[in-house]
Amino acid sequence: MKKLKIRKSVAKRFKVTKTGKVLFTHQYGSHKKLHKSKSRIRRQKETGVLKKRFAKKIKKMLGEN
Repeated sequence: MKKLKIRKSVAKRFKVTKTGKVLFTHQYGSHKKLHKSKSRIRRQKETGVLKKRFAKKIKKMLGEN
């Protein structure tokens, strides 16, 4: 059986925690901040957690089961 290769583009954008949650950083965080509200900027600083189907797909691309 061939060795499973991980997708490097996915590895740079997502992180899997020890408990199995998939974390990501929000997009549009550093571009044109003057036009965004302060609350929106604060929300985008926090890491997000992927749920269900998307998390499963990302884990598969990272070679985790």
